[in-house]
Amino acid sequence: MGPSGCGKTTIRRVLGGLETPDAGTVRVGGEDVTRRRVRDRGIGIVFQAYSLFPHMTAMENVAYGLRIGGASVGKRTTRAKELLETVGLADHRDKFPLQLSGGRQQRVARALALEPRTLLLDEPLSALDAQVRVQLPEEIRRIQTSPEPPRLLVTHDQEEALRVADRVGVMLNGRIEQLDSPEDVNQRPRTAFISEFVGAVNRIQAVCDGGEVAVLGRRVAISNMDRAALGSAALEALIRPEDLQLQAGENGGALVTAMVLRGVATSVSVSLCDASMRVDMPPA
Repeated sequence: MGPSGCGKTTIRRVLGGLETPDAGTVRVGGEDVTRRRVRDRGIGIVFQAYSLFPHMTAMENVAYGLRIGGASVGKRTTRAKELLETVGLADHRDKFPLQLSGGRQQRVARALALEPRTLLLDEPLSALDAQVRVQLPEEIRRIQTSPEPPRLLVTHDQEEALRVADRVGVMLNGRIEQLDSPEDVNQRPRTAFISEFVGAVNRIQAVCDGGEVAVLGRRVAISNMDRAALGSAALEALIRPEDLQLQAGENGGALVTAMVLRGVATSVSVSLCDASMRVDMPPA
């Protein structure tokens, strides 16, 4: 994942064989497929665009790959039914694309029926409504028969990536800044860019002094490595909204400027000491 223009789609196109890399190799299961044609790589691609055959029903679209692959009528019918049921479209299998909503069209992912060695998904959830966006990622993890092929999902949606992935790569300017577990990317970002891109942060003035950072009247110890690098200097601390708490003080001094309900938390915008910050509070 990464911001627009960082290179996510280019990587997906290179892996899928739609672009030729200037250098390096593409390997699938240790096998070099850099110069192979798209159809000879064993890689299935689910594009952001719906790319459905308008003259085929949902069932026929899903079964198409199995049909050209030589599967028997019984096998492709059974597999197509399983996939449509998995994504909640069993009752719509005989409808044509123009009879389906945009979200339903995107769920007719016929590439999944090919049982590829590797599956590339280019923002496959972007047109879905909120409820389905919560349910479908878990189904994506289970949708393939065992053993599951590896999947690369390209997205700009941080929550989607952290919820679906086993490993998350954060890109900037064509390079992967960090490749780690979702927990490490979220809680132990390696750069300020990742801290701000993955989730929300507050930029708060701080001072490094004597192996500690003083911020908002509190002193926080830092590691020896950080201490040597920072020395004694004025800094900006990047603090997640959920790591701050609001507490009434004797003399006040803070001004609440806005409150926004965000699902299980309430975001409170606070002005304090000439700085604005966001605090995410759990339900009372």
